[in-house]
Amino acid sequence: MAPNNRTEEPYLLLMVFSDHPWMKIVLPVVFLSIYLVTIVGNFLLLLLRRIDPCLNTPMYFFLSHLSFIDICFTTATVPKMVANYVTQDKSISYLACATQMYFTLTLGATECLLLAIMAFDRHVAICRPLHYHVIMSTRACFLLAAICWTGSLVNSTFHTVFTFLGSFCKSKEIRHFLCEIQPLLRLSCADTRIHEVWVFASTVIIVLCAFLLTLFSYIHIISTILKINSSDGQSRLFSTCSSHLLVVIIFYGTIAFTYMRPISSYNPERDRVVTLLYTVVTPMCNLLIYTMRNKEVKRAMKKAVSKTYHILRM
Repeated sequence: MAPNNRTEEPYLLLMVFSDHPWMKIVLPVVFLSIYLVTIVGNFLLLLLRRIDPCLNTPMYFFLSHLSFIDICFTTATVPKMVANYVTQDKSISYLACATQMYFTLTLGATECLLLAIMAFDRHVAICRPLHYHVIMSTRACFLLAAICWTGSLVNSTFHTVFTFLGSFCKSKEIRHFLCEIQPLLRLSCADTRIHEVWVFASTVIIVLCAFLLTLFSYIHIISTILKINSSDGQSRLFSTCSSHLLVVIIFYGTIAFTYMRPISSYNPERDRVVTLLYTVVTPMCNLLIYTMRNKEVKRAMKKAVSKTYHILRM
C-alpha cells in the first residue's frame, strides 16, 4: 500500500461504537439522550450559581468548572459519534481530528486534577472548618483552577503536535470512535516509542498526583466522619463521599488504563468501552452525584423555579 499523506488523502476514518444492526438504531438515541441531559443539567447548574448568592462558595466555584468541562467534553465527542451513525459518513479531517484530540486531552486532564482539588476542598471543609475560608480563599481557588487548566493545556499541546507531526502511512482508518493518541500512533510511519514514554510519564504525573491528593483527602475525611457521634450524620456523609469516590475511581481508573500502557496492547473492542465510560458516562454521573444529590443545589433550584413561576403569573 502506498503511503497516505495529507495531500492525497486529507482525512481519516473513524469507526462507530458497534456495527450490530439494532445497535445502529439504539445507540444514537442513547448517546443523544445522555448528551442532552448532560448539557441541559450542567447549563442549569452554571445558571443557578450565577443567580443564587448562596452558591458563591469555593465548592461551587470548582463545581462550575467541572460543569463547564463536562459540557465541552461531551460536545467534543458525542455529536460526532451520533453523526457517524446518522450520516454513515465516518470521515474526519486532520484538523478536526487534531482539534478533537486536543480538547479531549485538555478537558480529561483538567477534570482529573479538578476532582482531586474538589476532594481536598471537602477535606478542608469537614476536617478544618474553622480555617476553611482562609485556606480556600478566593485567590487560592483561582490559583488552583489556573494550575489545573495551564498544566492540562501544555500537556495536550505537546501530545497533539507530536502525534500529528508525522504522517499516517499504515492506514487511514482509526480503530476507534474518536481521535485518541493510542489508535493514531498505531497508524504512524515513524518510531513512536519516545512519544509512548512521554504519554506514560505525563499520565503518571497527572493521575498519580491527583490520586494521591484525593486519597489523602478521603483518608482524613473518613477518619473525621468516624469521630462523629450522630449515626445519621455519619450515614449522610458516608453516602455522599462514597458516591464522589466511586466517580473518581472510575474516572482515574479508565484514564490510567487508557494511557498508562504500551500501544501494542491496544484492543479496539475493549478500549472503546473504557473510553465510553470517561467521555460519555462519567460527565452524566458527575451531574447526578454532585448536583442532584446536593441539598443546596436542590434548594436553589426550587427557589429559582418558584421565582420564575411568580414572575410568569404576574
